[in-house]
Amino acid sequence: MQEPNNIYPDNKQEMYQLLKEQMKAMLEGEKEVIANLSNCSALLNEALTDINWVGFYLMKQNELILGPFQGKLACIHIPIGKGVCGTAVKTKEIQLVKDVHEFPGHIACDSASRSEIVIPLMLQDKVIGVLDIDSPSVARFDEVDAKELEEIAQLILEGCAWEIEIRYDFKRA
Repeated sequence: MQEPNNIYPDNKQEMYQLLKEQMKAMLEGEKEVIANLSNCSALLNEALTDINWVGFYLMKQNELILGPFQGKLACIHIPIGKGVCGTAVKTKEIQLVKDVHEFPGHIACDSASRSEIVIPLMLQDKVIGVLDIDSPSVARFDEVDAKELEEIAQLILEGCAWEIEIRYDFKRA
């Protein structure tokens, strides 16, 4: 759990307003998906208090695959419909879980996590990934977080060139 950053206001609405302004500025003029998601996870980690993991899972071959994140080691593969992230994909709805120990089928990557919020990243009614945030505190996230993080997810969606498929060639010449 990181220490709060003093540049962010204590008022949740004001904090999210500043965070959205920073997110817009950071994404402006840059379309690289992995680079943007890396910086977005770092920015969210700096701004949000009482969290122990924040990051992205991206859809690949009909499952979620770990993307850029901040926090401890994480699960790499998550099937659709499994855990909080997989449920968000299946339902295409935000999952706001006050106590993960009460969520049927919760996947415990970090035993310290107690609450979780997952925002589906959707393009043209298709889930392409999720924004996942965990907290060591029960009931850390509320409806304000859900609304504001959904707006942040939309900024991220608009700020990335999702249509470009990146291929890496690791073969030696």
